[in-house]
Amino acid sequence: MGHLSYGEPVPADYYVRPMRLEDSTAVEQLSDEAFHDLMVRTRRAGWPEPERRSATASARWAAWARHLVRTDPGGCWVAEDDSGIIGAVAAIRRDTTWILSSFFVRPGLQGRGVGRQLLDAALSHGKGCLRGLIASSDDPAAARRYRAAGFTLHPTMLLRGRVNRAALPVVERVREGTLGDVDLMNSVDRRVRDAAHGADHEVMAAEFRIVVADRTTGQGYAYLRADGSPYLLAATNRRTAADLLWEALAATSPDDVVEVPHVTAVNEWAVDVGMTAGLELHTYGYLAVRHTKPPMPYLHSGRFL
Repeated sequence: MGHLSYGEPVPADYYVRPMRLEDSTAVEQLSDEAFHDLMVRTRRAGWPEPERRSATASARWAAWARHLVRTDPGGCWVAEDDSGIIGAVAAIRRDTTWILSSFFVRPGLQGRGVGRQLLDAALSHGKGCLRGLIASSDDPAAARRYRAAGFTLHPTMLLRGRVNRAALPVVERVREGTLGDVDLMNSVDRRVRDAAHGADHEVMAAEFRIVVADRTTGQGYAYLRADGSPYLLAATNRRTAADLLWEALAATSPDDVVEVPHVTAVNEWAVDVGMTAGLELHTYGYLAVRHTKPPMPYLHSGRFL
């Protein structure tokens, strides 16, 4: 990786500098623009038109950005020119794992080297880390960039549709969780993906419902979105993971189209649950890993993996 003096002008009409807390609003607005553009370009035929973030979602995204600047200032960078911020990246270190949490450039400005400079800056935050994880979209340019950085790309799947209520089993010994379960959750994290989520649990718990399985035969937890679908799911064995996913699907509305994203091939238990529940299976995006294998049984999140 070539030397780059961050904060100083690079050979272009922009420069890269550390992200600051006061950048959170501008970074959020740019991310909304960039991710909406991506979703429009990669939308599947027959799927709903992508929508921009609500005011509530925007506020949460900005708060999440401030959280990362506080926990991982060395991994958060922006690219800026005379017009303002034109790109941003946020990477975190959890135990000995480097994680790319977000990465985007203003639509129409690709090809100026902005993305490469930002990713180089974020990768520098992973010096000494044993492993790396990235949740990638279907964007071919992003996949090419991650592969060039030494990551192995594992295609991921998405389960989508309305849940067949008649297929829902009775799930026992899954309870509501709280931040009082953080030690259990961090223990499961370390067993399944070799790194605890640590301080990120507090951020996720403020936004998502937690369900927990704490049994002699297995432990696990899941964060559930407002519609009941899983945002993140981790367990010490497939049976516990399947029960947590069934609990999530049972929490969804019969009228809602539910999505279960980020299913890697090693997590066939999730494919089996989804198909039994009547959901359709699609390929969608990649999990990019370096010096590790896709976690299992595990459904990663987009931000915290």
